Amino acid sequence: MSQLHPGTAAERSRLTVLSGPSGVGKSTVVARLRATHPEIWQSVSLTTRRPRPGEVAGLHYLFCDDDAFDEAVAAGELLEWAEFAGHRYGTPRAPVLERLGRGDPVLLEIELEGARQVRRAMPDALLVFLAPPSWEVLARRLTGRGTEDEVVIARRLARARIELAAAPEFDVTLENDDVHDVCERLVALIRSDEDSAPPPPDL
Repeated sequence: MSQLHPGTAAERSRLTVLSGPSGVGKSTVVARLRATHPEIWQSVSLTTRRPRPGEVAGLHYLFCDDDAFDEAVAAGELLEWAEFAGHRYGTPRAPVLERLGRGDPVLLEIELEGARQVRRAMPDALLVFLAPPSWEVLARRLTGRGTEDEVVIARRLARARIELAAAPEFDVTLENDDVHDVCERLVALIRSDEDSAPPPPDL
């Protein structure tokens, strides 16, 4: 397995974390990035959630049961992990370190707590917060999915308010008002030289 210690030049210039509240459009942005910029490697998260219609194992997520997830945590195989909406999600460590060791640009799409864990483990990673154009737009997206009941939606709205308040912890905030535009702005950040990347915030 390739070894990479936090703070190396490859990590500072290559590791980018995308986070933001549920419903803000992270998956849509990443799907466009996959289609238009295949040279940027996106980590596939491990999750205990069951596949949704259309999701492909190994492409959208690595699906597993609770026991397998527990084993991965105990073995230190996850760079970060967090629980969201009753399910756990985590980033397998080895593929990320291997890609960074090659000098490949790496993007992680993860939840707020996971982003905080990456900040602690790899302080030079660039953390990007994806924000909605307004609270009304985000609430409309969350309530218009039609996939969850009212209790789940209320819980997601409450969590979204907490997540929006965490935006100052991130290096850059991108407003998701246009998927094409925000994708290109994200790519520009990923490709930016080390010296031009914004410094980490004081936490």
